[in-house]
Amino acid sequence: MGNLVIVRHGESQWNRENRFTGWTDIDLTANGIQQARNAGRALAEAGFRFDLAYTSMLKRTIRSQWLMLDELDAMYIPIISHWRLNERHYGALTGQNRAEMINKFGEEQVWLWRRGFDSRPPLMDKDDPRSPCFEPRYDGLDRASLPLGESLKDTVERVRLFWDESIAPALRADKNIIISSHGNSQRALVKLLEDMSDEEVSRFDVPNSVPLVYKLDTQLRVLDRSSMNIPHPEVSAIL
Repeated sequence: MGNLVIVRHGESQWNRENRFTGWTDIDLTANGIQQARNAGRALAEAGFRFDLAYTSMLKRTIRSQWLMLDELDAMYIPIISHWRLNERHYGALTGQNRAEMINKFGEEQVWLWRRGFDSRPPLMDKDDPRSPCFEPRYDGLDRASLPLGESLKDTVERVRLFWDESIAPALRADKNIIISSHGNSQRALVKLLEDMSDEEVSRFDVPNSVPLVYKLDTQLRVLDRSSMNIPHPEVSAIL
């Protein structure tokens, strides 16, 4: 059975500014670029080789994947970018500063919006120009399937469909896979792999650019999970 490695993207500009990012296509900071390179270099030094790579449709995972594969000297492998691996959609909170939202709504409410398993944020208006319905990258998709705000539960179910459709079959075909993820899409994958409780996965921390390495059996049951110890110069706030 092949290896599965999941790595949250490097620090983005809105990570640094402590803003809800969701589906907004925000790029990496200079620090985030270095974090992604550090992760790729550590994987290369540990002897990892990959056959297939996955990202979301958002540039912070795509660029992080490029940087890791560059360090691995593996930019030739196929990269599949899919919207079902996108970050949780934060609805009307998108772009808002988390500290300001805490001042306005209280820490408990904002924690529920950030981490509550079945708590959806206030939805984005369907006519909001930031809606994914107006994004060319999602042309051809059923607009009804594109979210205007999601709970972590919604994100898990979205990711589950792509896991069953693409990632799990590739693992069963003995492919070594690296996924460049977001904080909440990574939580979704961890829940699917480990059958974590809703409470556990809500509290599962996902730092930037720290590879999570899974050893699986032929039934895709987890034999071992480990995090690589990578000394990043800075680590942005854990979402």
